[in-house]
Amino acid sequence: MTAYTATVTVRLQHGVLDPEAETTQQALERLGFELDALRSADRFEIDLDADDEQAAAERADEMAHRLLANPTIHDYDVAVEARE
Repeated sequence: MTAYTATVTVRLQHGVLDPEAETTQQALERLGFELDALRSADRFEIDLDADDEQAAAERADEMAHRLLANPTIHDYDVAVEARE
């Protein structure tokens, strides 16, 4: 088994209201920053042991699908890297 860190980034799908991002974008614009759009996201870092990178990614994807994200309103990405 190898030690991996899986990073799961969960964000609202386009078209779903994101009040946190909207408020933050307005505050940034009041501070003089110009931007086209802003989306908020949650990031989960999961340390796990797996036989290979693919197995670690599959486990992290299952965790995201079953608990970390709501597939009805969220999109998510999974990235995996070996830990030393």
